[in-house]
Amino acid sequence: MDPMCSWCWGFAPVVEALAEQAGAAGVPLQLVVGGLRRERAAMDPAARVRILAHWQAVNASTGQLFNFHDGLPEGFVYDTEPACRALVTARQLDEQSVVPLAGLIQQAFYAEGRDVTRAQLLVELAERAGIPRIEFAAAFDSEAMQAATAADFAWVQDLGIAGFPTLLAERDGQLALLTNGYQPLQALAPLLGRWLERAVHA
Repeated sequence: MDPMCSWCWGFAPVVEALAEQAGAAGVPLQLVVGGLRRERAAMDPAARVRILAHWQAVNASTGQLFNFHDGLPEGFVYDTEPACRALVTARQLDEQSVVPLAGLIQQAFYAEGRDVTRAQLLVELAERAGIPRIEFAAAFDSEAMQAATAADFAWVQDLGIAGFPTLLAERDGQLALLTNGYQPLQALAPLLGRWLERAVHA
């Protein structure tokens, strides 16, 4: 996933429900970040219109709320690496905080129109997720976390995953693809249920 991927925001309630279903069977959720965009230049007006149209489609399909007015302000550089690195840093410091932090980043970006490429905001959100501010800030800026984030991106690319969200189930090093792209809970819950049943009885 990528915290700045609109379909991942649309998928967030589905993931929450599936994580609960899997958790009841003793299977934890792990977020791996994909690095959706590595932009260096500010977004031009035409790109903003295109992306807001994607947001409209996600809102129509999933019901997730978007701040169309404040989102993607003039001068915004759509680089998802910092937000991805925030999740990798959280995974390193406090595994339990990763999913809450992903939700806070998505909420800030999509529903509140805030710039989650800014380290200062990511530190603030990490603190709200339960990670001490100084500890997170120091780790976030480290070369080790930049390398760990790049390793996540490489793992995703090596698997040939081109779209987010992608949901994989893993047992004994074997990966099963549950979905590549958004699907509603009613389509995925039975699929996950069958995989869990086979995993338990294998």
